[in-house]
Amino acid sequence: MSIKKWQVMSFDRIQATKLAAEVGVPPLLGVLLQTRGITDPGQARTMLSPGAEFSDPFLLPDMQKAVERIGRALDSFEKIAVYGDYDADGVTATAMMYSYLESCGGNVIFYIPDREAEGYGLNMDAVKALHDEGVSLILTVDNGISSVAEVEYAASLGIDTVITDHHRPKSELPKAVAVVDPWREDCTCPYRDYSGAGVAFKLLTALEGPEFGAEALLDNYADLVAIGTIGDVVPLTGENRQLVSSGLIALSNGDRPGLAALLELCGMDQRPLTAMDVAYTIVPRINATGRMGAADRAVRLLTADSMEDAENLAAEICSENASRRKIEDEVLQEAMNCFRENPSLLYDRVLVVWGENWHHGVIGIVAAKITERFGKPCIVLSCNGKDAKGSGRSVEGFSLFDAVCSCDDLLTKYGGHPMAAGMSLPVSNLEEFRKRINQYAASLPGPMPVPLLRIDCVLKPEKLSVDIPQSLQMLEPFGTGNPFPLFGLFGVVITDITPVGGGKHLRLTVKKGNTSVSCMKFGVTLEQFAFRVGDTVDLAVVLKARPYGGHLTLSVIVRDIRLAGMDEEALISGRALYEKALRGELLSPEETAELLPTREVFSTVYRALRDNGGFCGEPEYFFSRLSGAGGFAAFLTALAVFQDCGLIEEDRESNTYRVRVMRTSGKVNLEESPLLVSLHSAGKAGEQ
Repeated sequence: MSIKKWQVMSFDRIQATKLAAEVGVPPLLGVLLQTRGITDPGQARTMLSPGAEFSDPFLLPDMQKAVERIGRALDSFEKIAVYGDYDADGVTATAMMYSYLESCGGNVIFYIPDREAEGYGLNMDAVKALHDEGVSLILTVDNGISSVAEVEYAASLGIDTVITDHHRPKSELPKAVAVVDPWREDCTCPYRDYSGAGVAFKLLTALEGPEFGAEALLDNYADLVAIGTIGDVVPLTGENRQLVSSGLIALSNGDRPGLAALLELCGMDQRPLTAMDVAYTIVPRINATGRMGAADRAVRLLTADSMEDAENLAAEICSENASRRKIEDEVLQEAMNCFRENPSLLYDRVLVVWGENWHHGVIGIVAAKITERFGKPCIVLSCNGKDAKGSGRSVEGFSLFDAVCSCDDLLTKYGGHPMAAGMSLPVSNLEEFRKRINQYAASLPGPMPVPLLRIDCVLKPEKLSVDIPQSLQMLEPFGTGNPFPLFGLFGVVITDITPVGGGKHLRLTVKKGNTSVSCMKFGVTLEQFAFRVGDTVDLAVVLKARPYGGHLTLSVIVRDIRLAGMDEEALISGRALYEKALRGELLSPEETAELLPTREVFSTVYRALRDNGGFCGEPEYFFSRLSGAGGFAAFLTALAVFQDCGLIEEDRESNTYRVRVMRTSGKVNLEESPLLVSLHSAGKAGEQ
């Protein structure tokens, strides 16, 4: 169960109106610019009309060395291997670099490691295989910054290595001919937030020389670098906005056969594309080839010359994406079963779960879904014999990479960045790894970060119109660093809840004053919906303009919902205290007292459960409807005690938390609950 902290962004209405007037945009856009940290008219114009100049690529460390070594290889017709990665970022970077070097007359091949057999990055067997093929220069894209031993091995075979990467370096850099990474400590580049494809593009601009410039290269490669940038979820700020803006135009034109074929199969051809379109259509399908099959198929798709080849490859890739979704659902269910069988896993600060032979290609997606579900960093690992490979996702404010680094003596391989990390380790180290990474989390000052729901501003229902989403187009492309605007509709009353789409979605009607608004809540059934007609709620919504009947209509989509007046801070701290107790950590007398329900609390909670037949949805919503239920920590304790005593049964499905009231015979002594016994013991210990 995840409790998000709603945060309405602050802004100065007078200054926002002034900024909008100076730039010539509607006042609401002035507010949205402010909430993105833009208060200067010059910055605003750059944001609204992406066209910022690209920085000198030679400001990136070792760029000159990289250009010189690649130039010698081209001049001498040395065999060059572009060594990429199997995700959308690595695949597009590989296709871009391979195509460019081939157009220069280079003797070039590409190599994408097999996710299952080889894993991420350079490996010894691949280096040996490339040596046997006569390769004398390996050029990495989107990987290599951690490949110290592999680069040394390549050098022993007479192979030079040029590394281009965007992941965080460790303390020791590989002894390559060149290590081009914007996150090196000695980097002087004014912009750093490139994807792997972005760093590869900077190398292309350096190879081309100043007489051509980045703009000329965008004609050929903007579509590829845009997909890589969107796919790697790097901030869409600065130079990345220019790369993505140019790429979206190129994608909409459909000049590359492989992408044209893929978009046609997705039903996205012959229409202007947004960054979100790319994120939800192209990126998952390219990723699927690396997750489920051979990622080189995606490179062949992106470099295909004939439409026939492109259509065949696109069909195969779409089929693999369907298989990926099925396997992903299966692994997610197995992971959730682990939590059902061992609920104590959910009380950790960092969730760590593993299973036998889970498909390596989907464990990262599963980790992301569990993080979204429970609001905690999560690492999912697949065990195969004596070895385990894992992938993790985090929440903002907790560096998963730093946490993984703290356990480096337990790992055989690892890498990543603050929001995501990958690792390999012996199966025998898994329990210690779970323990140690949680010890690291506990050692950090302050409470664990919780997911934030940032709302740009609160709107009055009567002010909603189709003009709002139309004006938002000026802020495209949206993504990390420039999220799609999220608006608040606060204090509205639910007047109708209607299942649609075969019961898979809900249409909500809400009202405030004399204004009614129809909204959509996707992916939630009526049974899973924790709210009722008559509830006063706050909605977090996105606004879109949809064509209907020959004209545009306003579509209001609910991203999140809460009961109006909920005290999130109290709920978050109450849950944290409850989980602290279940982890067996030392409690102060005050904390113990806050956790222990009174007889009145037990009575109030049980009576409400009995009268309502239990509940379905997050516990905080059920709690918020009660009076006399104490604090949230005591409420959660009461639920646990009832379960200990067989009065209720809880069930955690992938998207639902459900509590059922059980039939009992005779009296039940709550004091026999193991949790209550341990809390009373903790209270007595704290008094001494």
